[in-house]
Amino acid sequence: MIGALLLLAAQVAGAPLPEGLSAEARAGLAADAARPKTARTMDERRAASEAIQQDIGQRQLRRYGVTMAEGRVAGVPVRIFTPRGARRDGPVLLNLHGGGFVVDSGSITENVPVAALTGYKVIAVRYRLVPEAPFPAALDDALAVYRALARTTPPRRIGVYGTSAGAILTAQLTARLRRDRLALPGAIGIFSGSGDLSQPGDSAEMMAGTAPLRAVAQAYAGTRALDDPALSPARGPLEGWPPTLCVASSRDYLLSATATLCRKLDAGGSPARFVMFDGLPHAFWSYIEAPESDEAFAVMARFLKTTLTDTRP
Repeated sequence: MIGALLLLAAQVAGAPLPEGLSAEARAGLAADAARPKTARTMDERRAASEAIQQDIGQRQLRRYGVTMAEGRVAGVPVRIFTPRGARRDGPVLLNLHGGGFVVDSGSITENVPVAALTGYKVIAVRYRLVPEAPFPAALDDALAVYRALARTTPPRRIGVYGTSAGAILTAQLTARLRRDRLALPGAIGIFSGSGDLSQPGDSAEMMAGTAPLRAVAQAYAGTRALDDPALSPARGPLEGWPPTLCVASSRDYLLSATATLCRKLDAGGSPARFVMFDGLPHAFWSYIEAPESDEAFAVMARFLKTTLTDTRP
């Protein structure tokens, strides 16, 4: 996982982990570092990612009392998370998982706690992946599911969020909806993401180097230029976007990109809040079971619940 690489990089650079980091977070980082990192075929990488999702996710499902079902919405495969006591007429959350656009590294672990803490049903889109389906395939899948949900739930009662690649997709989906003059969701969450694939940012340069990120971005973009506003919404209009929560961490290679998008949203007059965690790597909540992950999920859930409750009829 990327988290282990950043932990190693920080240690090599002589930057010890913060004293305040929990024992559970330290153990989670060590466990991630111990996972095999040998080169795999794409099928093997995806199977390994799914194994991690199931391992951590099944514990989460038991801990939080959430049920998970596989399904399809608008012909797109999804995972549906239903918390205890979820209201049929309540808000609905749409999740776009992380995984660098090539694997699914979050369709369970990103969503079980959020479903439980909000009390809202979560629909996780299992969008098409690269290299088989470059842009705009994943975005088209997200849009199809969003439009289907919007036929039964007022868009102002829909929250859209994602981590890493899913956060990038969340921004792209919002820009697409705005471009097509479709109703925007009531809230969005950009969790360790970016609004400009052409500018990885200073944190990426310092922690991982920009070349690997540019290669991932270009593989996803296919024939599109990385500065195309459809791929990089921060290069287009940001006025009128929904209330947005941005979350990152101090050893997150997408820290700069997340903060920059949040700042540009604020400058455009869209309500945007930025929360940063200390001493942890990219998207840590998706694969580390620790109090810091619990806190991150609580921040996300409070924002989504408060914002969508405020838009209630």
